[in-house]
Amino acid sequence: MKYRAVLFDFDYTLGDSTKGIVLSANAALQRMGLEAQSEEAIRRTVGLSLRDTYRALTGDENPQAADSFAAFFREKADQVMAESAVLYPSVPPLLKALRSQGIRTGVVTTKFRYRILQILGKYGLTDSVDCIIGAEDVKEEKPSPEGILLAMERLGMRKEEILYVGDSAVDAAAAERAGVAFAGVLTGTTPKEALQGRTCVWIRKEVGEIGKLLFRGGKRE
Repeated sequence: MKYRAVLFDFDYTLGDSTKGIVLSANAALQRMGLEAQSEEAIRRTVGLSLRDTYRALTGDENPQAADSFAAFFREKADQVMAESAVLYPSVPPLLKALRSQGIRTGVVTTKFRYRILQILGKYGLTDSVDCIIGAEDVKEEKPSPEGILLAMERLGMRKEEILYVGDSAVDAAAAERAGVAFAGVLTGTTPKEALQGRTCVWIRKEVGEIGKLLFRGGKRE
């Protein structure tokens, strides 16, 4: 197998935490005296940093307001996120299969590391991931390559040994900037065309299909 490590985004790649995100975003907006937003509007911000989410939802560029939104969001998310998040059905067997083949795995996400651990823990999968890089581990979030490069360093891998899997243009850009191969999945809100880039090797409907290509030695498309 060409890749010795597979890194994953979380939201709309490994799982769906829409319910918790919508609850947390609207709780934060309402505490700031702002109107709640529709689920669809909030879904389109998934994968952005909390500060960028605030800007996208409100059009407000005030950094202090964005910081307040982020703090209120986290406060609510601590109550609802892990409980409401679900992994896609193909994820537990995929992570176990990668481990059985000696492939290292990691998660590079804009979520906090402890929250990913909570979600994986619900499924008994905390030992199925070798490395988690969360928002608290980087100075710049995606599309900065910092998180991917940090995971690569911690796993002791070279760029050509890494595949990053994600659902958004932000994920594709982060992989390209890191100089690693990218595989896109269509379980999010991003169209196929926006996932295609210089380092994109595959685009598939969901993450389990990426796993099948890995095990079959699928070639770049």
